Amino acid sequence: MSYLTTSLGAGTAVTGAAPLGVGVPGFAHPLLAPAEWAELLRLARGLACTGAARRAPGPRGGAAALHWVVLNVARGPGVRPDPYCLPAAAQLRDAGARLLGHLDLGHGARPFGELVSDAHRFLEWYKVDGFYLDRCPTDRTLLSETRRLTTTLRALKDGAHLVTGHGRHPYPGYAEVADQLVTFAGRWSDYRWSQVAEWTAEYPARRFCHLVHGVPGSHLEEALRIARWQGAGTVYFTDRADHGGSAWESLPGYWDTFVSRIGPGVSE
Repeated sequence: MSYLTTSLGAGTAVTGAAPLGVGVPGFAHPLLAPAEWAELLRLARGLACTGAARRAPGPRGGAAALHWVVLNVARGPGVRPDPYCLPAAAQLRDAGARLLGHLDLGHGARPFGELVSDAHRFLEWYKVDGFYLDRCPTDRTLLSETRRLTTTLRALKDGAHLVTGHGRHPYPGYAEVADQLVTFAGRWSDYRWSQVAEWTAEYPARRFCHLVHGVPGSHLEEALRIARWQGAGTVYFTDRADHGGSAWESLPGYWDTFVSRIGPGVSE
């Protein structure tokens, strides 16, 4: 199977160049998904999985396997601080996790002022470390407006970590406005035959993320190989099916196995 649009030149392949990390695109509300948020906290604290019934301290630096967690209170920050999300966010921050506020760009349709207002709420209420720009445009014509937004977000929060959720390969210029790009978000049936854009070989793996749903447990290792071969540094795989964006809301059935295969800090 082919994972590249063209073959990479000598010295540019990134296969196995860096360990993978986990990016969580957003679990359900903590009140509805307490087990999911508890697992995030364990992962952030560097606790390694040792089976369904037991947990054991992981190696030093285990939290590095959790690259970021998206906080989506109510399709954004909501209209007031949420009494359940506030402590969940604080615990993750205290554990060293990077928390990203969810901003829905609507493929470029949402007004600039609304997005900046949402960003202010995330920063004031939940003290986020950056933002996940969901449904980010991919076209060259909308790059300048996206750059205007990311520049403003960096001005609001010094050192803000910005992830642009394109879901597919955007115009290459978008790589200059974000810290990381989601260049695949979709079904396993599409991912296993996907191809990576040639221009991504110019950047290190830490700049790219893949989010894949519907991955059977029997194909988890194959999915990890694809991610490494295509040069992704952050991944999230789940066996959950997508029903209106719900694929990410609960833990995959193979969560323990998944995180045990990720990075140097969380291992069996």
